[in-house]
Amino acid sequence: MVQGRCSAVAATVLLCLLSLHFESARSATFTVGDSGGWTFDTVGWTKGKRFRAGDTLVFNYNPSVHNVVAVNRAGYSACKAPKGANVFSSGKDQIKLRKGQNFFICSYVGHCQSGMKIAVIAS
Repeated sequence: MVQGRCSAVAATVLLCLLSLHFESARSATFTVGDSGGWTFDTVGWTKGKRFRAGDTLVFNYNPSVHNVVAVNRAGYSACKAPKGANVFSSGKDQIKLRKGQNFFICSYVGHCQSGMKIAVIAS
């Protein structure tokens, strides 16, 4: 009886670990702007790419002249970071996508207006 319970617990633990492994194996990592990095005119970078919730976007840039700000649709359209927006400034930011719409801009003056913004829809 005790041996049966141990086997059931071990099987449950194994199934949980396999589930976590396969979930992480399905997620992908994308470097925004590809080899050019996060810079001007990346607004069209998402074309032809499929994104899923849990995928990671890597933003590579010079942190002394750029940043990445997670914004809502209004902030994306207006190129303005709302109060309380998440601002990233490491120059090597990794951001996991959430299901639905994800919007990012550079909040330095004029950068978003020059195409330094992306809208990503994750299924």
